[in-house]
Amino acid sequence: MNQTYLRCKEAADFIQTKMDASGAIGLVLGSGLGELGDELEDPIIVDYADIPHFPKTTVPGHKGRLVLGKLNGAKVLCMQGRFHFYEGHDMKTVAMPTRVMKLLGVKALILTNAAGGCNKTFKPGTLMFIDDFINYMGDNPLYGENIEEFGPRFPDMTKALDKEYTDLGMKVARDLGIDIRRGVYMGFRGPNYETPAEIRFAQIIGADAVGMSTVPEILAARHCGLRCIAISCITNMAAGMTGEELSHKEVQETADRVKDQFKELIRQLAAKM
Repeated sequence: MNQTYLRCKEAADFIQTKMDASGAIGLVLGSGLGELGDELEDPIIVDYADIPHFPKTTVPGHKGRLVLGKLNGAKVLCMQGRFHFYEGHDMKTVAMPTRVMKLLGVKALILTNAAGGCNKTFKPGTLMFIDDFINYMGDNPLYGENIEEFGPRFPDMTKALDKEYTDLGMKVARDLGIDIRRGVYMGFRGPNYETPAEIRFAQIIGADAVGMSTVPEILAARHCGLRCIAISCITNMAAGMTGEELSHKEVQETADRVKDQFKELIRQLAAKM
């Protein structure tokens, strides 16, 4: 049997001894949103360090734990922090939590991230539902031997992001008076921010936002048949667009500024999914 599948199964089996996540909505909390996991009612917490084959997360602001609980009445399984390709993990490790959620019986997945805006109509603090994506990370979690237990050898990506849930999210955001957009997310390898030339390239090929995560999770979710939506918080305008240098401090400050709005969107959306 495929070793990646066995590792995912061992992780899921361990988690199931601690919590029942079947029917929950999976939620991956990106930069600035980790505290939403602290607001769940009746939480059950499992540290990544205790889960077989789960690595540690090293990014500031990512706590590194799973939290199961209620969010506005909805059963939710939160990842407080994710694994990134740029941290040195291989793509199968980056995608592992998505596959584990599938094995746990999670019914849908909400991915969030902090992203750089390369659409000139965006501004820091804009929220964007991802309609489509470009994998420019130089790798793919589906590469290598296909894991038949999860999905087909050649999965179609035409509807990788769930349109029904995305449309619902757009309506919820508008009802809340949130500045919401839809667009294309382009995943870069990182960890450096993109160059101005790379941003011009991204604009030419149709990207509205750029970042260093999310693409592996979307690919894995689509492969294993897990309904998935993704939301970017545009925390800064991308390199070369303002003449200013980029910093993680700026990303965190913008994420902190809009986090209440972002959290309310997720609360209301989860309750309706």
